[in-house]
Amino acid sequence: MKISIVMPCYNELNTIKTIIDKVLAVELDQEKELIIVDDGSQDGTREFLSTLNGNSNIKLVLHPRNRGKGAALRTGFENASGDIIIIQDADLEYEPNEYPRLIESILTGRADVVYGSRFIGSESHRVLYFWHSMGNKFLTLLSNVFTNHNLIDMEVCYKVFKRSILNDFELKEDRFGFEPEFTAKIAKGGYTLYEVGISYYGRTFAEGKKINWKDGFRAIYVILKYGLFN
Repeated sequence: MKISIVMPCYNELNTIKTIIDKVLAVELDQEKELIIVDDGSQDGTREFLSTLNGNSNIKLVLHPRNRGKGAALRTGFENASGDIIIIQDADLEYEPNEYPRLIESILTGRADVVYGSRFIGSESHRVLYFWHSMGNKFLTLLSNVFTNHNLIDMEVCYKVFKRSILNDFELKEDRFGFEPEFTAKIAKGGYTLYEVGISYYGRTFAEGKKINWKDGFRAIYVILKYGLFN
């Protein structure tokens, strides 16, 4: 059994070293690999990553230009050799030490897919934007209407799944539309989905947060697109 951690990154020089160290330090009973896809960074992230080429635990892929999170994830999935894939953002909003809890339901055969949820459980959560919270709840509710899921947190980074399910559908969204697209396609595929409460250390726009209102409107479009026509 092997775990592939897929990390897309774009202009994350301030956090990239710390998050890589955190991921590599996680102790798992399974073999693990880290696939980092730099999506056209221009702040020095790419140059830093190039110094890691000698690390056998890291596979580095460079996009020649910025294409979006969804496109970077597809590249990462194509380069992953593990049986289970964990999506890991390159910021410090999520805690890699929670990997064992996230993969447990897959290892025991109960789940095909596990979402970490920022809004359930007793873990710590940074208090941030009210309207972001409302937007997330609206998008999750709208997604649930079309998927017939009862998810609490559809837009979360931590999506963990058996790699084999990627053989059953094609992912197309290049930016943050990946989140509702993936959710719609696993629902249509009938896969067993679990949610696990996680901690969340959200950052502000000044600290580098990238998702914005345009991505919210795109998410609505993607939910309707894959909910009604695909």
